[in-house]
Amino acid sequence: MNINCIQRYSSKMVLFLLVGGFTAVTTNAQKSAYKLFREDGKKVKYAKMLEAASGADIVLFGEYHTNPISHWLQLELTTDLYDLRGEGLILGAEMFEADNQLILNEYLAGQITEKKFEEEVRLWQNYTTDYKPLVLIAKDKGLTFVATNIPRRYANMVFNRGVVSLDSLSDEAKTYMTPLPLDYDTSLNCYKQMMGGGGSPMGEAKTPMGEMKVPKSDTIAPVGDAKTPKGGTKMPMGTRSPMDGHGSTNLADAQAIKDATMTHFILEYWEPGKLFVHYNGAYHSDDFESMNWFLKRANPDLKIVTISTVSQDDVEALEEGSEGKADFIIAVPSSMTQTSR
Repeated sequence: MNINCIQRYSSKMVLFLLVGGFTAVTTNAQKSAYKLFREDGKKVKYAKMLEAASGADIVLFGEYHTNPISHWLQLELTTDLYDLRGEGLILGAEMFEADNQLILNEYLAGQITEKKFEEEVRLWQNYTTDYKPLVLIAKDKGLTFVATNIPRRYANMVFNRGVVSLDSLSDEAKTYMTPLPLDYDTSLNCYKQMMGGGGSPMGEAKTPMGEMKVPKSDTIAPVGDAKTPKGGTKMPMGTRSPMDGHGSTNLADAQAIKDATMTHFILEYWEPGKLFVHYNGAYHSDDFESMNWFLKRANPDLKIVTISTVSQDDVEALEEGSEGKADFIIAVPSSMTQTSR
């Protein structure tokens, strides 16, 4: 082999190695926006989650409020469930308060304009990007959309002055919440930690769990983005943990009355043969506690499917602390960009 042949061969080998190396790097650099897992931590296909959800009575979709993957999957799942269940589908959300149900109904029925609806309802800051698409499904398909949450002013009363403060309200005001007196299991981990139990270090409590300021009002809107009781879960950007505050009965009661009220309105609208899909902060349904507990106490025969969202650096395997949170767990990279709120 002459010198020119050797040089040409060597050049081809170098090029081959460079291309091969680049291909390996780009292949390894493939990024996943999310991975879906079962309760036991094993990977599962979206089709399996859809199948389970379509056969349920109630689906509790636990989101991180500013996580775009949560919102995208809510939209995809809801669209697919409508294709399977049609008019047997009912939607509802923590993001709408019960005293706004009339305005929501009027908008869905075409009696008031979108502009008037958005002016008069206490909308979350990320409504347009994250929740409006879900409302539009209900409007376009003629579905019921339920405003399930207790009005924030009443949740704040509980946090600031205790649940007994609600006794002073009018009978009309009490129609926007779970029937009183509030009764729940304080030994559940989700509430016990808010009271300072469970061995979690606490700081000074400022507002009920995960709440945020809303520009349109000087009141506080309940939110459910929070670190879960099992610990170790990465927090999505822009969220706060309930463990940031000293435990107190008022803090737990404020959380429980939200859970109980959302459950109350789910059951008020649900009927056998229907599928109710509810969108809520993950903390309201994680670990098969909170709303799940209230639903099962009211009707042990309900078939409930829970979905949770977790944030972690590597989504290829579910972190140990996230196993058992829900029937299906969406793992999203902690670097995921967040929507505004």
